[in-house]
Amino acid sequence: MDVRLSREQQALRDAGAWVVDRLGPKTVAQIADHARASELSAAVAASGWRELRCATEGGGPLASGVEAAIVAEELGRGPADVSFLGPTLAAELRRLVGAPPGDEPETVALDGRLLALARSAGGDGPPAVAIDTQGSTRALLLTADGEGGRLVRADLPAAPAGPDLTRPSAVLDAQATVTPVEGAGRPLTEDDLTRWTALGLALTCADLVGTMRGAVELTCAYAAQRRQYGVAIGSFQAVQHMLADAFVSTEGARSVALHAAWAADALPPGESLAAAAVAKAYCARAARSVCETAIQVHGGIGNTWECLAHVFLRRALLSADVLGDAPVSLGRVLAHHGIAGR
Repeated sequence: MDVRLSREQQALRDAGAWVVDRLGPKTVAQIADHARASELSAAVAASGWRELRCATEGGGPLASGVEAAIVAEELGRGPADVSFLGPTLAAELRRLVGAPPGDEPETVALDGRLLALARSAGGDGPPAVAIDTQGSTRALLLTADGEGGRLVRADLPAAPAGPDLTRPSAVLDAQATVTPVEGAGRPLTEDDLTRWTALGLALTCADLVGTMRGAVELTCAYAAQRRQYGVAIGSFQAVQHMLADAFVSTEGARSVALHAAWAADALPPGESLAAAAVAKAYCARAARSVCETAIQVHGGIGNTWECLAHVFLRRALLSADVLGDAPVSLGRVLAHHGIAGR
C-alpha cells in the first residue's frame, strides 16, 4: 500500500478543507445558523461528494474508499453539520444491488445497537436507527429472504434529533411501512454485506480521525492564547505533554484508518473487514481520549455548552458506536482469525 496521496486526492482534500474552513461552524451558536448550514449543504451537494460510491457503467464505484475517506475526514475536522456518511453508504448499497441512484435524499438505518444494517422497520427486535439524517427523507434497510438480503426503504420521522449536534439521527417506528427499492437487480450476498460493513467502518474511522484533528487544532489554539500567571498555558510542560499525546494518537489513527479505506476495495471481503475492525478498535478508543483531553485542557470552560470541545466529543462517541465500537471490533478481529470466544 502506497500511503501517499495522488495529486487528485490531495486536490480533493484541499477542496474539502476549503469548504469546511469557510462554511463549517466555528462556535456552538453557529450550529443553529440555518443560513450557514444551508450554504454548507448546498456546497457539499454541488461537489458530488455524496455520489463518490455511485456505480459507473462497469458497476464499480466512481471513486475509491480512500477518496471517500478523505472527504469524511475533512468533514469531521469541521465539525461539519452536513450529511455524508449516511448518503454515501446508501449509495454503496444501491450500487451493490444494481439499483440506480435514489431520486430523493436518503440515508441508511442500522439496528438498535448500531451494529448492522437493520433487517426491517418492523418485528419484535430493537427499533431501527437511521443515522446522519440531515436533508434525508427516507432510509434504506435490509430485509431477509431465501436468497439473501433485499433492500427496502422507509420514510423518516419529521423531527430527527440525537446526541450528535452535527449529525441528527432518527428512530424508525417498529410498524413503519417499507417499500422495495426499485431497480434492484440482485439480492445482497454475505460478501456484499461484509464489504459494505468494511467500507462503513473505514468511513467512520476517517470521521473519527478528522474529529480528533479538529479537537487538537481547537485546543492548541486555545492553549496558545489562554494565559495564567502571565504566560500562555501552552507553555506549561504538563499541557504540552497532553497535547503531544493527543497528536500522536491522532497520527496513529490516521495511518490505520487510511489502510482500512484502501483495504475496503483492494482486499477480499473478510480481510477488508478485519482491517476495518482493527482500525475501528484503535480509532474509537483514541478519539474518546483525545476529545476528553481537549475538554481537560480547556479547563472550566471546557465543561460549558458554549465551548466547541463537547461537540467534537459528541461526534466522536456517535461515530465510535456506528457499526460497532472497540469491543465489537476486536471481536470481529478474533473471529477472522478463528479464535472468537477464547
